[in-house]
Amino acid sequence: MEQELTMEQERKARSRRITAEQVANAAGVSRSAVSRAFTVGAYLDKGKRTEILKVAQELGYRPNALAAGLQGEGRSNLVAIVTGSLANHYDGDVLSLLVRGLNVMGKWPVIVGGSEDMSEAEVLNVLAYPLDALILRGGSVDESVMIHCSKLNVPLIVSGRVMRSEGVDCVCCDNRRGAEIAVSELLKKGRTRLGYIGGSEHLSSDQERKAGFEFAVRRAGLLPEAIVQADYSHEGGYRLLSELIQSGCELDGLFCANDAMALGAIAAARCEFGISVPADLSVIGFDDLAMAAWPEFGLSTMRNDMEKTVSHILRMLGERLSAPEKQGEMVLIEPEFIFRNTH
Repeated sequence: MEQELTMEQERKARSRRITAEQVANAAGVSRSAVSRAFTVGAYLDKGKRTEILKVAQELGYRPNALAAGLQGEGRSNLVAIVTGSLANHYDGDVLSLLVRGLNVMGKWPVIVGGSEDMSEAEVLNVLAYPLDALILRGGSVDESVMIHCSKLNVPLIVSGRVMRSEGVDCVCCDNRRGAEIAVSELLKKGRTRLGYIGGSEHLSSDQERKAGFEFAVRRAGLLPEAIVQADYSHEGGYRLLSELIQSGCELDGLFCANDAMALGAIAAARCEFGISVPADLSVIGFDDLAMAAWPEFGLSTMRNDMEKTVSHILRMLGERLSAPEKQGEMVLIEPEFIFRNTH
């Protein structure tokens, strides 16, 4: 029984993280000597450093970088990213670029969310950690998050929506302008029966794109043939265009609030109803995903330049950490029409 108890104690000990104190005891040195052995530039006898590092490796010890950072520069290097639905290919691609860029900066990303229906409490939970900054990409998150960040002195960078406040940095595509350009391109093709398939109505990006669509159509002396809402998915675009056609709506031009819905709508038009795109129906998407350029799709779209967006976010982060008191910055990225085979 005593032997079993000892084995159980050893098992539990192995399951716990090895501490600097344990390394010090095993190496026969002080706790501060272990700390100096892992601190670049700290004075320590070469032989003693070698012995400590050897013992640490044998025990499987790694220093707590988070604690070390807070004791040194006072920074954790943790940067939270509150992201929207990763079912949206664009959000997933932007997140990938952000994580890569933060790693290059020596920051550790903490991903929060991954859905369109995040509660304020879910976002605020991450503020319990000693963050260097928070990057907000969830378009439906309440602006009260901004107030909490300010109280905790956590720099806030907002991407994908406009949030004007002192000390908050924002970078966003000019969504309204992009929709207006898309309508203009459809009109140039002689299209006059125009429809809009939007995403989630509560997202600011969709509100801006829909407003731009309606304004440009009415400015041309026309009325929208249809304005319907999906969920930014391929399935949503497929379903809504099918419903429009079945209801007798005769479109000759369609603007979709993202590429996934545009590709779904094209699939429905071609496969379900034998409608030729672009001969009978011109379709323009928004975002310019990598797959939009694939030969089998060749989607005409408005480019929402993700590399520019991420580049600005990383630049803003570096500048904000260097100058916490600087004024907030607002960057609107100009969308670009990409002509391909569906327009």
